[in-house]
Order: sequence, then C-alpha cells, then structure tokens
Amino acid sequence: MPSARLYVDGFNLYRRCLESKPHLKWLDLAALGRYLMPDYRIDHVHYFTAHLRPGLLVDPQSPVRQQMYLRALTAQPDVSVHLGTFRNDRRQMPVHPQTVDPTTGKWVTTAVRKLEEKGSDVNLGTRMTADAFTSAADVFVMLSNDSDLAGTLRMLKHEFGFRVGIIFPMPSSRSSKELVKTEPDFMAHITDEALAACQFPKQLRDGKGVFHCPPKWA
Repeated sequence: MPSARLYVDGFNLYRRCLESKPHLKWLDLAALGRYLMPDYRIDHVHYFTAHLRPGLLVDPQSPVRQQMYLRALTAQPDVSVHLGTFRNDRRQMPVHPQTVDPTTGKWVTTAVRKLEEKGSDVNLGTRMTADAFTSAADVFVMLSNDSDLAGTLRMLKHEFGFRVGIIFPMPSSRSSKELVKTEPDFMAHITDEALAACQFPKQLRDGKGVFHCPPKWA
C-alpha cells in the first residue's frame, strides 16, 4: 500500500466539525486517517494547535480537557503535536452597524478583546513541504478547510509534482473552493459516522500511567 502522512489543522477541525459534538471529541486521528483513506498506509499524523490560555474562555475546564486530549495523542507512537501560540489582544474595531462620528468624520469604534490562534497554518505548510522534499511518504494529506493553505497544495502538486490530498472537516457543500481548485489527488469529507468509528478507548495508558476521557466528552 502507498504511504501517506496526515497534517491536521487542529483549530479548524474543532471549529468546523467538533465544537458542537462533545461526545465525538475524543478522536483518534490516526484511526480517522485509516478510515477515510483505506487504500493508504498512514505512517504518521502531524497535529497543529496551540495551548488554550486559562482565564480567557467561558469554560475554565477547556484548557484541562485540551491537555488531556494532547496527552492521548502523544501517547500514540505515530502522532506528533506541533504548537503555535494563542494570543489575546485588545483592539479598536468599528461598531455594527457601522456609524460615522459627525465630529471626526471617522468610523465609531469600540474596544474588543480578540482571541486568535497564530502559527499553525505556517507550521503545517512548512512541515508538509519539508516532508515532501525528503520523500517521507507517497502522498501528503492536509485536514483543513483553511483556504490560506491552498498555496502550499498548489505548489507541491503543480510545481513539483508531489501527490497531495485534502480531508475537509465538513460536508462537501461547504468546502473551500480555493482548496478544491488545487486539484488534489485525494479528497474526502469527515462525517459523524467516521468520527464515531474512530474514538479512542475511554481509558488510555502512557508512560505516566492510566488516564481517561474527560467526563464532559464521555
């Protein structure tokens, strides 16, 4: 079987697919790759995310659950986790509906807190390109719906002749047209059936001992 490497945009997967499905968040990404790509041997999964920062989220237990999930991933020998950063910036943004201040002639703005994950798309594209040029696998598959990554796919396939694929974290009707236009060699969409079939066992073990799926996800 030809080999494949899978590159997972963690926050895109969460927002587009898992956010409203807590019972499906204990997801075995290597198993998901095998489920969606039965004609390939998944030899490694690269997962790109950033640590959630305590105190910035409505649910204070969210960072704890994330750490437990990252522990589950790193307990697998064929999975690597790559971390970006999670920023909390104070910004002045125009109010909605937009209003012009009659005194200054400028848009009326208000102070907002902007939470933003940085670095994962760059890290993903860089890792995927490096693996392609070192012949780490036969096909390189991205799991994301982020159109900012279209350039990486287009370059690898059309400029250098590498085989690439995309797994979209949503139904085909909502897939990024920019990513589809890259004409990947492989394309799939995640379904609830696939998610349900690819959950970790509720109890796992690593070098530190036994740990469990977070109760809120059980």
